[in-house]
Amino acid sequence: MLSELHRRLPAESTIYLGDNARTPYGPRPADEVRRFTIEAVDWLLAQDVKLLVLACNTATARALEDVRERSAVPVIGVVRPGAVAAASATRSAHVGVIATAGTVESRAYPDAIVEAAPATHVSQLACPELVPMVEAGILEGRRAESVLRAYIEPMLVATPEIDTLLLGCTHYPLLRPVIERLVGPGVSVVDSAFTTALAVEDLLDAIGGRSGPGGAVHHRVATTGDADAFLSVATRLFGDALPPVEVVRIEAPAAIPLD
Repeated sequence: MLSELHRRLPAESTIYLGDNARTPYGPRPADEVRRFTIEAVDWLLAQDVKLLVLACNTATARALEDVRERSAVPVIGVVRPGAVAAASATRSAHVGVIATAGTVESRAYPDAIVEAAPATHVSQLACPELVPMVEAGILEGRRAESVLRAYIEPMLVATPEIDTLLLGCTHYPLLRPVIERLVGPGVSVVDSAFTTALAVEDLLDAIGGRSGPGGAVHHRVATTGDADAFLSVATRLFGDALPPVEVVRIEAPAAIPLD
């Protein structure tokens, strides 16, 4: 997600916060996800941002409206952009969604996909093993293929009409090469990164908030968890452009950097 935003909007500074001390959000109760999300949002809003992206499907599904009510700046979630991408990609009007348990339970994707394309049939599946697997750096090889095959193949056997698979978690694109091999060329694999970046670009233009070329650009990356553990994932997400990782507390009303 962030790499796509950097690619499309190179003049914009960014602040990324990963609540790694309390992930995964997917299995957590909805009220807890809302509370954690609001704590993260409060920290980000205290950094004087001009636009907020909830780059987590579970947080978007559970807390988007609460965050919009709380925020003085525009807020974009990742569910609707991903749903629009899937609705546009399918030709059979059958979309499969793999996501966390919380996102599946919320029915945010089926509702958004059907809103975008009312005749679409949506099959969704919770995949609780995938986020811990990605966090552990297992992105390829026999283990990754075995876990993904156990989730995806039964879905495609049960509904062979599926021609589009939506990756309904921002961790899942790191598994995309394996997923694409498993589903084959007849199934399009889509996620929300590209369409969310387009939505951010369009909104910045609409509010006259886009930064001009030639200005100073600063990127910050923060985590609530262990910096070294976060680095292994963050390096895959941001590559050589990864700035120093800050460790912060967000449980209190005003989060402070840790020593």
